[in-house]
Amino acid sequence: MIVNEPVAFDADKYLEEQTAEILKRIERFDDKLYLEFGGKLIFDYHASRVLPGFRPNVKMRLLQQIKNKVDIILCIYAGDIDRSKIRADFGITYDVDVLRLIDDLRRDWDLVITAVVITRYEDQPSAQLFKNKLERRNLKVYTHRATKGYPTDVDLIVSKEGYGRNSYIETTHPLVVVAGPGPGSGKLGTCLSQLYHEYERGVRAGYAKFETFPIWNLPLKHPVNVAYEAATADLKDVNVVDPFHLEAYGNTAVNYNRDVEAFPLLKRILERIAGADFFYQSPTDMGVNRAGFGIVDEEGVRQAAKQEVVRRVLRYRCEYMMGLVGRETVDRVELLMNELGIQIEDRRVVRPAREAAKRAACAGKGHEGVYCGTAIELRDGTIVTGNNSPLMHAATSAVLNAIKHLAGIPDRIHLIAPSIVEAIGDMKKVMKDGRSVSLDLEEALVAVAASAPLNSAAKLAIEQLKELRSCEMHITHIPTPGDEAGLRTLGVNLTSDPSFSSDSLYIM
Repeated sequence: MIVNEPVAFDADKYLEEQTAEILKRIERFDDKLYLEFGGKLIFDYHASRVLPGFRPNVKMRLLQQIKNKVDIILCIYAGDIDRSKIRADFGITYDVDVLRLIDDLRRDWDLVITAVVITRYEDQPSAQLFKNKLERRNLKVYTHRATKGYPTDVDLIVSKEGYGRNSYIETTHPLVVVAGPGPGSGKLGTCLSQLYHEYERGVRAGYAKFETFPIWNLPLKHPVNVAYEAATADLKDVNVVDPFHLEAYGNTAVNYNRDVEAFPLLKRILERIAGADFFYQSPTDMGVNRAGFGIVDEEGVRQAAKQEVVRRVLRYRCEYMMGLVGRETVDRVELLMNELGIQIEDRRVVRPAREAAKRAACAGKGHEGVYCGTAIELRDGTIVTGNNSPLMHAATSAVLNAIKHLAGIPDRIHLIAPSIVEAIGDMKKVMKDGRSVSLDLEEALVAVAASAPLNSAAKLAIEQLKELRSCEMHITHIPTPGDEAGLRTLGVNLTSDPSFSSDSLYIM
């Protein structure tokens, strides 16, 4: 099935404009530009959801075009390693994400990492182990401790006892990209430390920030900017009009509170380091952000952004139930949803999923008395549902129904032979003492693959799995680990109601 997906954003135009702007910034400095990358370096799925047509890896396409001019430094906060902070869209810890990012850049994009910096290092054993792992694979690793005097004593910060205590990272190209797995990784501190050392060496270097959100030339309350605020609700980020930009130029520009609040201090530090070479009048000046010029369908991005806000409300409600965020985060993002005049049911897959759960309850098909429903919206707008049973999870049922629909396979034909389902259930009874014998999605996909050599329908259905990528999906319960892993592999845009599929505290 080939369906033209809606395009509201011209990625090629954006790439051209963003590249040209970065090259202009490099030219403004005689020697070198340190470019802090805000957001995700690759797999920027938030941007692709709110700007339909934005490619998740467009930043890498940009870097590939100028790769002969680029060094890449990756930063990771030692505290994030120590507390095993999770990157939600992949379900992996930040340190593992750095390893994955290094592999992806080398293998898929032919880009080499110059160095990894462990920031605010305090001799944490976990951070030292991470450093050892990288160094034994021949990667350069630096550790930077918290900067003395920061944030109040600029004289101490910009001195041999401040930034001067950090090791200088050798780079050889005119553009140095500084990135990290997420916010708070220490990217800005690393850039400033490097600038200090560069000027000490007589190198006239500059700083800029690669930004995507908020989009400075869209209104403050534009749904795209509100969606960014919703995405960072746990960080307490708030979009604001940049007062420095307004005062300097008389023009309204949107930025976010942390950049605006930090600008006076950052300006003083950069002026102390660079002297007369510093020329930014506002935090917006520092940003390289041409995303607003790539929008070709205003209404399309507005609607996509509203859908993202609903997704974020559902995600934070679930994270609250799991103890990952506080109630104030949920309240903040729900307020944003209300300001846009939208509600949870505006997400098209929510009602069908809940209705599927009700049908399962009426038929008494739930497993252990818990009734769960799932709905998937396919690319042509068709909605396919599924519910749980003693044999399989609701996510399993919905995905199998969806690929059968896409392949034109009648409902009566099984993708997994009943005898195989029964055999797997019997094995799980032995391995799990009779608990959770129904098939989660990950187990079911393996079973379908194993059935393919003897079942032509299974083989045909497997070919349709790729058609589920980026499809919208909702589950009436927080997915189990096996369901979540399978759905993440399929690449669906998943949300769920803040309910657990079982009364058990430990779910396998």
